[in-house]
Amino acid sequence: MITATPHSATALTRTPHAPLPDVVRVRRARPADAAALVALSEPFVRSGELRRRPARVYAARAADFLVAEEPDGALRGCLSLGVHPGEDHGATAAGVLYNFCVARQRQGTGLGARLLGAALAEARAQSLGALFTATTGSGRLFLRHGFAPVRPGLAPRAWVRTLDPRRGARVLARAL
Repeated sequence: MITATPHSATALTRTPHAPLPDVVRVRRARPADAAALVALSEPFVRSGELRRRPARVYAARAADFLVAEEPDGALRGCLSLGVHPGEDHGATAAGVLYNFCVARQRQGTGLGARLLGAALAEARAQSLGALFTATTGSGRLFLRHGFAPVRPGLAPRAWVRTLDPRRGARVLARAL
């Protein structure tokens, strides 16, 4: 069973950036967005926050990605929702959130929360039982949205096998 008590948003401080323009839209990625997803992810790959993925992987998995797009077509954020079927007979499918990044100039503007909210809505629409993610950072945004640390053994086994133990990531989960 996965339970979580969200942390108080007031207990977490951050430096605000420019407000998020109302014209930024969240949409499903397309294979043609692969190069932009690589470019958006690259600063986080260099810092060790994300694993490197080639453009062909982004193109092949484009349907899993939600992207935040500005009116000029620039992608400023992305988040992928992978679906894993229930592992036991009759078990409910679970989702895994990965490759979550927001361009530095948009961090603190609410864009990450908007992407996460869209992913939560998508997970509910697909009747997933729980969402999992792994983070090497604080995970504050996830914690504010009802995620809590869990043992990796509760997550889909196929996904857990892809985690690199050298990265020291924590697994977080949220029941839906």
